[in-house]
Amino acid sequence: MRPPDSHGGNLKTIQKSAKLANVLYDVRGPIVEAAKQMEDEGQKIIKLNIGNLAPFGFDAPEEIQQDMIRNLPESSGYSDSKGIFAARKAVMHYSQQQGVVGVTLDDIYLGNGASDLISMATNALLDDGDELLVPAPDYPLWTASASLSGGKPVHYLCDEANGWMPNLDDIRRKITPRTKGLVVINPNNPTGALYSDELLLALVQIAREHGLLLLADEVYDKVLYDDVKHTALASLSTDVVTLTFNSLSKAYRACGYRAGWMVISGDKACAKDYIEGLNMLANIKLGSNVPGQWAIQTALGGYQSIHDLVKEGGRLRRQRDLAYELITAIPGVSCVKPKAALYMFPRLDPAMYPIPDDRQFFMEVLRATRVMLVQGTGFNYPDQQHFRIVFLPHEDDLREAIGRLAKFLDGWRKRHGT
Repeated sequence: MRPPDSHGGNLKTIQKSAKLANVLYDVRGPIVEAAKQMEDEGQKIIKLNIGNLAPFGFDAPEEIQQDMIRNLPESSGYSDSKGIFAARKAVMHYSQQQGVVGVTLDDIYLGNGASDLISMATNALLDDGDELLVPAPDYPLWTASASLSGGKPVHYLCDEANGWMPNLDDIRRKITPRTKGLVVINPNNPTGALYSDELLLALVQIAREHGLLLLADEVYDKVLYDDVKHTALASLSTDVVTLTFNSLSKAYRACGYRAGWMVISGDKACAKDYIEGLNMLANIKLGSNVPGQWAIQTALGGYQSIHDLVKEGGRLRRQRDLAYELITAIPGVSCVKPKAALYMFPRLDPAMYPIPDDRQFFMEVLRATRVMLVQGTGFNYPDQQHFRIVFLPHEDDLREAIGRLAKFLDGWRKRHGT
């Protein structure tokens, strides 16, 4: 029998969901696709676009790897929908060490990285048209998750002139009767900012006054420089319902293990219905990656090797200092020095770099320099003058990459008479 004529009939065009209209993930977007094509042509690209540690020689600690291998025979079946007991117990103890009060095993959910749990939390929270306050710049998964959940991401500004701290007045102005939650990313991706206790307490008070759920993304809580200290947002109140998200991806260099957790704290009685929704979604997905779960107890309880990388003389500390020194030496480029995380968010002076389309600009950077960066609008920041640098490559590669960028910017200024 001949198949139906592929050029006839009443076939309709299949279109993507309208919910994808506000979904942006340029960390793996068009510039990355262009870079892949260049690599296929034999060109070598220096990738400063994503916080994936393994390609730069940052490996998960061997004892974590060994624990996963040892437990593989026990990993072929589903776990409990919230995760295995040993891992959840370790997360509970970790929360207690951070000063979070009242957390029990039932308050802990394991997922395929923090991103999996962020999607679950927003799906359970938002009805169509509900609003979620998200920082700008943001980790774009938060904006995407709010949109895919049917909600509306509302971006509050972080103030570059104030070290990228959230603007409290801007947050207050943007709260409406439809606002359901407030997202706090601390330490911050993409700026590397670390928030003071005073600021965190002010954010807690805003949530308390307006009955908002706090969603605390603390994935970089151990990636800290210059002897600064991180305070868990959930440790600052016993009443405001707070969801805390964390994972093994960054501090334990285990992005591919897809092992993350979410902790509920605060007055859980007033969130009983919401928690029921979380439980329903956890049951639907049957549980997360079991081999990755086995790594959690060893990671949280063992020697914290991240400290060796971020202390003075440590590799991450050296690379941060070098990247900051080189990027701020370029005429017309300024940057707030990051206190945490793996990133910095420099600014191009608009008088010297009048950029009408930052995505197109950094596409041009890629093609001219073979250095891959992500433009600031990829993090939902409302100007064309910023970009994110990942300082994971070795020092020689950082010198090469930022040197190529400096040469490109010098030529751009000459061509445009600025």
